[in-house]
This record gives sequence, structure tokens and C-alpha cells, in this order.
Amino acid sequence: MSADLLSRIRVVLSRTSHPGNIGAAARAMKTMGMVSLYLVDPKKPPDAEAEARASGGLDVLRGARVCASLAEALQGTVYALAVSARRRELAYVSADARSAAQLLLAAAQEGEVALVFGSEKSGLTNEEILQCGAVAHIPADPGYSSLNLAAAVQVLAYEARLAALGAQPLPAAELAPARHEDVENFYVHLEQSLLASGFLNPANPKRLLPRLRRLFGRARLEQDEVNILRGMLNSFDKNT
Repeated sequence: MSADLLSRIRVVLSRTSHPGNIGAAARAMKTMGMVSLYLVDPKKPPDAEAEARASGGLDVLRGARVCASLAEALQGTVYALAVSARRRELAYVSADARSAAQLLLAAAQEGEVALVFGSEKSGLTNEEILQCGAVAHIPADPGYSSLNLAAAVQVLAYEARLAALGAQPLPAAELAPARHEDVENFYVHLEQSLLASGFLNPANPKRLLPRLRRLFGRARLEQDEVNILRGMLNSFDKNT
């Protein structure tokens, strides 16, 4: 059961600067039984240094999929967990690494999930955070909480493995969870409808859309629920 759940976890590295960190992250994944690595717009592709630092994780490194955007890397997933050291005001759920790993593994029983890490210098952008269902933080010493990218991957991969080893099978879900891309398409449709109705002022949007993302993100929408919401918006659009 644990190996099956771990195989459903994608480790997504967004906008990495140093190829060596990609290789070290691949090694960290391999030691915890995780094999699915996604790279979003890396500044430099994996090179000889990356392969040297991957060591026994060369198969993970060489199997990495390169994506143009985070949205592409998250296609087909039912849940994504962002990893950030910074406090995020509009995060849906914030949890320490151990609690967050348990959330991730619970979702993995429904389909593929993702652990999302940002660039070495600036981490994840707010826009990237909003594409994830929760934010995980590593409770490091507040006096110096900065971890190397591969070290952060190692911590979360370890916690995910612990959660997988103790996971109990859940009853089969009655309804399928919504896929990432279908939820994102719903948000695009929602924004268009709000603009057309005049409820959303493009000159003064404030934080309406991020707050709506947080609201629906907490609900963990099912596919049928997304279809219902899209149908409602279509009906509203006809009368606008």
C-alpha cells in the first residue's frame, strides 16, 4: 500500500537555478521511494553536476518531465501541497510538514498529488501558491530557517513516507475528485462571469479572486460539483 501511494506523489521543482540541486533532490526522492519528478521552467537543465549529485537516483533524474508552467505540471492531479518558509496570508490551509504529509497521503488515495517547491532564491510566487490546496512549512529554528532545496525535499519526502507506511485504506470515494485543470478552468470561467456581471471591478479587484480560490479550495471540489458550478455560471452568463 505504501509503495502505491508514494508512486502517486509528484515532486515539482519550480524555476530552479542550479542543476546540482535538481540532482540532489532526485537522490532525496529515491531514498524515500518516490520516483515522479517534474521540473517547471528550470533556468538550466540537468547536467553532469546534477547527475553526480543524484548518485543512485539517476533513474529519477533522467525520468524527470520538464514543463513550461506549474499548471502543466499539475495536470491530472487531485491535490497539490505547496512548500514555503514564508507566512502566506491567503493560504487555504497551513500545516507543519508532518501534518501536511498526512493531508497529502489522504488525497493520494483518490489520485495523483503533488509536492510543489519554489526556486532557491525566492521560493514560490503567490500565483503558484494559489494553485495549491495547502501550504506546508518545516518548523526550523526561527533564527535561521533557510533550508537548501534538496534538504527541504528530503524532509517532506521523509514525512510522506512515514505517512504512507501508516496509511489505512479509505473506502472508495462515491464521487471522483476534480482534476487540477478542471478546477483552474472553473476559476477562469468564474472570473469572466464576475467581470461580465459587474461584481468584479477590474480597476479595483482587491483580493476577491484569491479569497474565492481559498473558499473553494477548502471544499476540495469533486468533479460533479465543478460541473454543477460551471452549469450555474453558464446560466448566469445567458442572463447577464
